[in-house]
Amino acid sequence: MKEIMLLDPVCTHNIWGGTRLREEFGYPVEGDDIGECWGISAHPNGDTVIRNGSYRSMTLSQVWREHPEEFGNLPYDRFPLLTKIIDAREDLSIQVHPDDVYAKDHENGSFGKTECWYIVDCPDDATLVIGHNAKSKEELERMVEEGRWKELLRELPVSKGDMIQISPGTVHAIKAGFLILETQQNSDITYRVYDYDRRSNGVPRELHIEKSMDVIQVPAKSAPDSVKSTLGLPVNQLNEIYACEYYKIWKAEIDGKMEVEQNDPFLSVSILEGAGSVDGQAVKKGQHLIVPFGYGNIVFEGCMTMIESTAI
Repeated sequence: MKEIMLLDPVCTHNIWGGTRLREEFGYPVEGDDIGECWGISAHPNGDTVIRNGSYRSMTLSQVWREHPEEFGNLPYDRFPLLTKIIDAREDLSIQVHPDDVYAKDHENGSFGKTECWYIVDCPDDATLVIGHNAKSKEELERMVEEGRWKELLRELPVSKGDMIQISPGTVHAIKAGFLILETQQNSDITYRVYDYDRRSNGVPRELHIEKSMDVIQVPAKSAPDSVKSTLGLPVNQLNEIYACEYYKIWKAEIDGKMEVEQNDPFLSVSILEGAGSVDGQAVKKGQHLIVPFGYGNIVFEGCMTMIESTAI
């Protein structure tokens, strides 16, 4: 009989992190610099542990290796996705990610990093850095070299409930005050373009200008194509909010009961608000779980906001 896998997340300390992951989501981590909760992850830098059932105490990467049937026997050499919650007390660095081809050649066979942000919370009148204004590679290199950041970087207005797809080659930065649920390829490769001259342990953090110049897309994707609202979707159903070659993502607002059939290789579920149950298993805000391949019908009950994903 198939079992839902509840996961114990891994939290990280970051120079820009805060306290909301402990105070609002209940993760038992000390410190005032908790930047990320890796809720569903099989990456060497953060491998979540199954907390229940037949696979209790096993890491997700171990279940992936030893029981590929739970994930529809997908043809990848590692669990393909990584789901995290990000709490930015301060601005993150200006950064960009490589695609699969570049990462394989330059980062020891790593996946590239395609990612999608769902804005859980943000300040009023908030903006994010998404894209840039350079018209050519030469102009981009010149503006970076001369430090003309205000002129170069494109900031777009965003709101709670917005979804932003960050494809490889997209210059981007999360700003202070944001809580974001990120669905991404299973990769930890980030190239820093600019970091506000911040220091970590007295030393400026490493920048990756050469690699960044290699991978930044010029010109940037148009602004209207970059941000999509997910507010006002029908309740008690899975609403697809994005799909690409790596993943499909849904949002569900539960107010009462929702029953869905699990026909995907797996279904990753992150509960962002509220509480309730999944097939009788009590769950609440901050819980992450995986519904395996071939599970059949799942019943969600309660009052909850959830983001779900699967690999393509």
